[in-house]
Amino acid sequence: MARTENLNAILYFESVARRGTLSRAAEELSVSPSAVSQQIKLLEQQLGVKLFRRDGRQLSLTLEGEQLYQSAGTALRMLKDARQNLGRSRETRRLNLRVAPSFGVLWLGPRLSRFVEKHPEWELRVDAAPDPTDFDREIMDLDIRYGTGDWRGMHVEPVVEDHILPLATPDYLARLEGNPLEAGRFIDSARNLCQWDTWLLRNGIETPANRKTLLMDRSSMALQLALDGIGMVLESLVVAGREVAEGRLVPVTPQVPVLRFPAHWAICPSRYLGRRAVQIFLGWIAEEAELHDAEVAGIVARHGLVVESFESVTELTG
Repeated sequence: MARTENLNAILYFESVARRGTLSRAAEELSVSPSAVSQQIKLLEQQLGVKLFRRDGRQLSLTLEGEQLYQSAGTALRMLKDARQNLGRSRETRRLNLRVAPSFGVLWLGPRLSRFVEKHPEWELRVDAAPDPTDFDREIMDLDIRYGTGDWRGMHVEPVVEDHILPLATPDYLARLEGNPLEAGRFIDSARNLCQWDTWLLRNGIETPANRKTLLMDRSSMALQLALDGIGMVLESLVVAGREVAEGRLVPVTPQVPVLRFPAHWAICPSRYLGRRAVQIFLGWIAEEAELHDAEVAGIVARHGLVVESFESVTELTG
């Protein structure tokens, strides 16, 4: 069929085949029986086949009509489903979010209930993945990513800053004899922007050449080892803030400055900034970042810590 007008004839045909008579189809379509009959005749002429056998007012499908009816019915159901899905998409308020795994589990996760309570009408889908989003291929509104902030071609804005310091359980430190940095076991996270070697060099601290070190792939794993009393972890208060606030971890070297620099970023194409979901989430997470900064200030004051700030991690390591 070459002409798009035949789509209308297909619609009439499907109704007649399903309802069994011209009059019932006409009632369903809100047209006259003669209009339905005309469309059926036109369709039969263009296809060059008979679609119905006529027995008075009752119609039955020919073999060709049965084949067309099966295909037409399937196509119309697919169109109906697609229309309903599009309608639901317009009505649904949904945010698709990707986050770095440790940040998602240890910082964002405990705070998400407040987002849901504040915005109960929004659906939230969170994907915790180590790799940044390919916005051209993936259905994602926003990505909260750990790194240097260098994502070219994207809108990038800082969310939360890292405060880096050595941490351990009070019991572990009590078991050590002498200087913890000489007697203790070091726990490192392979993906951290600031690791033990950088921290030690920055502060001019020498350690034994044969020091004991455990290297974990994720901050969450390194943190758990420290909580289990296995050693000292160099970690951010973004990841370990709750444990420090509760006293389960304490600063190992309170006399050495805490290193502060931006490390967690909101990323999306600039054109996404007009999306209501993105606007709402960025506004909410900015409020949560302010609360986090207040919690960090409390930890710093409680332990008598000093903070040394850097504009970027490259300034720290350079």
